[in-house]
Parts: sequence; structure tokens; C-alpha cells
Amino acid sequence: MARNIEIKARVSDLDGIARSVATFADSGPIEIAQDDTFFKCQRGRLKLREFADGSGELIFYRRPDQAGPKESFYLISPTSAPGDLREFLSLALGQAGRIVKARTLFMVGRTRVHLDRVKGLGQFLELEVVLGEDEPEAVGVEEADALIQRIGIDRSQLIEGAYVDLLAAPT
Repeated sequence: MARNIEIKARVSDLDGIARSVATFADSGPIEIAQDDTFFKCQRGRLKLREFADGSGELIFYRRPDQAGPKESFYLISPTSAPGDLREFLSLALGQAGRIVKARTLFMVGRTRVHLDRVKGLGQFLELEVVLGEDEPEAVGVEEADALIQRIGIDRSQLIEGAYVDLLAAPT
């Protein structure tokens, strides 16, 4: 399975962060509309991501729910029929939640910098440092930590879990 190191943080000034990241990013910004349906899954998380052009991806991942850098293992399979697949998986497994977001993607080296506006939740920054096959987790954690410092994210802003967990949490 592919691996990355992920950090997610709640932020208040996504536009300011975008301006800052644009000054040192290797590519971006790329605007991506995403509609993620999460399904009940006992050994990780299973989500179907649908894009505005009608294509999609089925994504399985496992990672600990902790604030700060965390290793994530994932598999991605493209689909040309996300609507049909959503119906199939909903009937077979049941839905755990749905997240609709507008994502701005930048690349900084091998790190995907996601600036997300999540419907019903607010604004978030997510970093994914893609790891090589045998690369130690600590190398990615160091890169992620350096990048959040460069962007100006305080440790108090870091969150645990997935967006779907935040949406389900009592307010």
C-alpha cells in the first residue's frame, strides 16, 4: 500500500494561507470540487470521491486518529461510475457520512498541500507528504513539521480524525 504522512489543521484565513503557499509552491493552485461519501468499514476508512466531471475514486485508508503528523496507508482505485458505485456500497455497507468540499491543491516538493472549504465545517489545511516504499516515517514527519511551521500553523490548530468524524461529532 502507498503511504504518506498527514497533518490536518483548522484555519481561519484560507485566502491568506493560499497567498503565502503560492510564493514557494512548485505548482498550483488547482481548484477541485469533491463530494466524498464514507461507508461503514471496520478496518479503516472507505470513501468514494466524486469529481465535478463525473469521474471518481474509491479510496481505502488506515491511519491513527491523533493530532499532529500521522502515517496513513492507502489504496486508490479510479471509477467512471461513482454514482452507481455509491448506490452499490450504500446498500451493501451503509453510509457513515458525506463531505462536500472545495479544495485548492498546491504541490511543495512531494507534499500535497490541500486548502479545504468543507460544507458545514469550515476551513482547513491538510498536508500529505508522500513517502517512498521503504522510507522511514520520521523523514516525512520532519518534512510535515517544517512545512506547517513555514506556513504558520500553530500546534493548537491541529485536529484528529477525518472530516466525516468532525461532522458527526456533537457540537
